[in-house]
Amino acid sequence: MNRFGEMHCSIAHAVGVIGEPWTPLILRDVFLGLRRFDDLAEDLGISRNLLTRRLDHLVAAGVLERRPYQERPVRHEYVLTEAGKDIVPALMTLMAWGDRWSTPPGGPPALLVHSCGEQFTPVVTCPHCGGEVTADTVRVTGGPGAAPGPGTMLLASPGAASLGPWVP
Repeated sequence: MNRFGEMHCSIAHAVGVIGEPWTPLILRDVFLGLRRFDDLAEDLGISRNLLTRRLDHLVAAGVLERRPYQERPVRHEYVLTEAGKDIVPALMTLMAWGDRWSTPPGGPPALLVHSCGEQFTPVVTCPHCGGEVTADTVRVTGGPGAAPGPGTMLLASPGAASLGPWVP
């Protein structure tokens, strides 16, 4: 287990699963429909050994599922599991950040279109009031997993009832 797995922090655990270089791009490509090893290797320009390791890790973590599509020789394709589908909105939010702060020359390379037919930029909103979630509108309180140790020092410290810039 890597050091991230030892922390009582959901971000650390998520980074332990999807934070390796190439992994978000592999997940992007699988979401976009590239599901076969050779297609992923070609699109990404990644070494076959590294791609194998990343795919094996994502399968073991339950983010991707390996499904056979050919018997002789046996070949597999990769599909997003429920956990894999759940990471897609976070990847879209990361894409929106990249479009705003690190846009390639010529503008965004991809646009998002919702099932309603409208183009959109992802925005995280509160499910209760519909307000936009930003660094200025959220505070954090300790949860049941907050414990003294790596990654939860602030949340597990005395008086850590609420952290962040928002003050009610």
